[in-house]
Amino acid sequence: MSPLRLALWQTPHPADLSHPAEALSRLDAAAAEAAAQGAHWLVTPEMFLTGYLIGPTLIAARAEAADGPLLQAVRNCARRHGIGIVTGWPEARAQALPFNSVAAIDETGALLAVHRKIHLFGDGDAQRFSPGTDAPAHFRWQGWHLGLLICFDVEHDPPLQALADAGVQAVLVPTANMVGYDEVQQLRLPDAARRFGLAIAYANACGREGNTVYNAHTMLVDRDGTCIADAGSGPTLLLADLPAA
Repeated sequence: MSPLRLALWQTPHPADLSHPAEALSRLDAAAAEAAAQGAHWLVTPEMFLTGYLIGPTLIAARAEAADGPLLQAVRNCARRHGIGIVTGWPEARAQALPFNSVAAIDETGALLAVHRKIHLFGDGDAQRFSPGTDAPAHFRWQGWHLGLLICFDVEHDPPLQALADAGVQAVLVPTANMVGYDEVQQLRLPDAARRFGLAIAYANACGREGNTVYNAHTMLVDRDGTCIADAGSGPTLLLADLPAA
């Protein structure tokens, strides 16, 4: 196993919600930059492809299946730049609110795994999404065993325990953590990494979405709770290497 180079993208959600072109264009540019710096995987914030705390009606209208055109565009992007991409979108669900989902797509454009957010956060999530009921998703890539969680999931022990029991080494976590919840990065992530022996790659949004302000501080935490890298407060593409176990 070689070290895993991750590009954790701390960025605002797309501002133009009339169509997904802005999100896909920005994703393409970030993937190109990350690949040029030797990253194996690019991880975006939670629900980056459509926006997160936008109207429930708009979320439902943008919902697609995993084989829909939105993820197909991401698969083409991954293949074009030769980099894995972990990003999120509202996954359509028949006669119910969509799931808050994240997909792991490898550098060939293959869809390796889909995780549906298990632990919804407050009324904002409850008005927009159905909770996932499956175990946390995980997959193997070039000797690494990687897991997926979304935001509030990583603040609960059972999903972390399930991934640790499955032999996962690192968890990729698209998130949209808000101002006022800084203890997640400061306390929860190092503690969880130590207790479960899992490296945690936490890709957070920054800036404002409507009335919500995100607290940034995207970070990579090693299995012993050591912070390998912290992106600080502004938009950035954080490149960091995770040593092999």
